Amino acid sequence: MTIDSGSFPAPAALVEHARRFRAEGGAPAVPRVAATVLLLRPADDGFQVYVIRRVAAMAFGGVYAFPGGGVDPSDAQAHPGWAGPEPAEWGRRLGVVPEAARSVVCAAAREVFEEAGVLLAGPDPATVVGDVSGDDWEAARVDLEKRRTHFAEFLTGRGLTLRSDLLLPWCRWITPEFEPRRFDTYFFVALLPEGQRTRDVSGEADHTMWIRPADALRRAAAGELTMLPPTLLTLKQVAAAGDLADVARLAADRDAATPITPRLADLDGDAPYFTLD
Repeated sequence: MTIDSGSFPAPAALVEHARRFRAEGGAPAVPRVAATVLLLRPADDGFQVYVIRRVAAMAFGGVYAFPGGGVDPSDAQAHPGWAGPEPAEWGRRLGVVPEAARSVVCAAAREVFEEAGVLLAGPDPATVVGDVSGDDWEAARVDLEKRRTHFAEFLTGRGLTLRSDLLLPWCRWITPEFEPRRFDTYFFVALLPEGQRTRDVSGEADHTMWIRPADALRRAAAGELTMLPPTLLTLKQVAAAGDLADVARLAADRDAATPITPRLADLDGDAPYFTLD
């Protein structure tokens, strides 16, 4: 069972969910729209990706993924400072109306700041802020996380422009129907801005690390890292790029609008597995 064959191992907890869902004749939950970001940085042997392991108490706890989360109603607020594609163009790339696309893009930028301490914004459309690990920035990040302020208000108050052009749309995944909490998640890639560093600050992860995509896949295959199909396949796709410039070139032609939903095969067998067929 390999990624190349389109089959993925299924964690025992998810198999149990699926069997219970079928036995009880459950109705699928409505997926919540979400966004997640693959932060990338150059390394001596190519490039690395930032991954986090969700705490056990959360949905998909114990699983390695990328920073991200659900779209918040406040993400729909207009941003006076906006660099990059207009919402109409984002809507075309993501397959939704411009207003919904703006919310997804804002959620991606907000979540990567809340969960990783990385801010994709700058004082003008051509620059990005540097180090944002100081106490004043951290206080602002906590206010965002606690919903004491909104992302648009935060950026406006600091005279910052949202750099939507730094987010490159990659793909879209929807959680299988048997999961009690489902997400319709847009995946983006972004280069770690110069002068910034990731920080494990959100409290939603119990381990974080930078790792080469190929190494993450190798460790997942060896059972050292638990990952679900969206993470595994996205890592495989990114790992195929020769360098970060190649990642950007590949992103330009990616279909980020058509959703992919894995399903569990051989549910009554001894080793059910995920398939994309």
